Amino acid sequence: MRSTLTALLLSAMILPGARAAVAEPFVVAQSPMTDWKAVFGRVEAKDTIAARARLGGTLVALNVAEGDQVQAGQVLGTIVDEKIAFQLSAIDAQITALESQLSNARTELKRAEELRARGVATTQQFDALQTQVDVYLSQIEAQRATRKVTEQQATEGTVLAPISGRVLRVPVAKGAVVMAGESIATVAGGGFFLRVSVPERHAMAMAEGDAITIETADGTVEGHVAKVYPLIEGGRVTADVEVPDLDAKFVDARVLVRLPLAKRQAILIPADLIKTHAGLDFVALEAEGGTVERAVVPGERFTQDGVEMVEIVTGLAGGERVVGHGE
Repeated sequence: MRSTLTALLLSAMILPGARAAVAEPFVVAQSPMTDWKAVFGRVEAKDTIAARARLGGTLVALNVAEGDQVQAGQVLGTIVDEKIAFQLSAIDAQITALESQLSNARTELKRAEELRARGVATTQQFDALQTQVDVYLSQIEAQRATRKVTEQQATEGTVLAPISGRVLRVPVAKGAVVMAGESIATVAGGGFFLRVSVPERHAMAMAEGDAITIETADGTVEGHVAKVYPLIEGGRVTADVEVPDLDAKFVDARVLVRLPLAKRQAILIPADLIKTHAGLDFVALEAEGGTVERAVVPGERFTQDGVEMVEIVTGLAGGERVVGHGE
């Protein structure tokens, strides 16, 4: 009787979880697992275009500041070149002088035509006067064309927004003297994306369409790799990541991005099958006549299909059956 009681007590001490084991054991098997690399991406605009001055002169009006939203074709500033007004006056004076010469040449041509009809003037003289009239007409047309060019230059003093978007930089101030081609404002538009740079050893692991995760202040969001650039610079590969509803309040802001760079086989079990004793992690394995506990080394934890899973680095093999621990 005493030996029977001793055996029962020892059994209860050695296998405290045998009676409370779950009915459905978890069969250990290797599952595909993705290795993620955390990198920082920069928020960038798809199109970043400078609104440049087409005319050199004085910036008499500046209508935007950093952070403003603008529409394509919106007036950002006005440049005035005071020399244009003097050029127009000079052209008008030349046209007036040519018109006077033309009027005189036409009078001479008419007189020569009358003299030729009476046989006094020669045809050669008449042709010379006709040529002179044609020359004056051509010179007047050339001056009028030059005036149109100068007028067009005056209209190019209006600086327009090249695209719709947000103004990132305004490097000049009202009253500044600017040169033709100088940037008045930089506009970012066309949407925003994340640009990431990873070591070149991971170049073959990235492909367009790969899913990625982004850590934001509001939690984790999903995105995908939109483009991988073929040029490697400084030992790094550049890629663009599309993220729906990306917070683009600050352009060039750094955002934590997790990229899938490798796939491997790993042993994964539910986290609630692991129990910690004295700083060691154990799982209960189904064995003949009951259960046995085995120490394991857990790895990364993550959620899969709504269940918290743990990678087992060592301690389990495929085909083994893990049961729940008793209370």
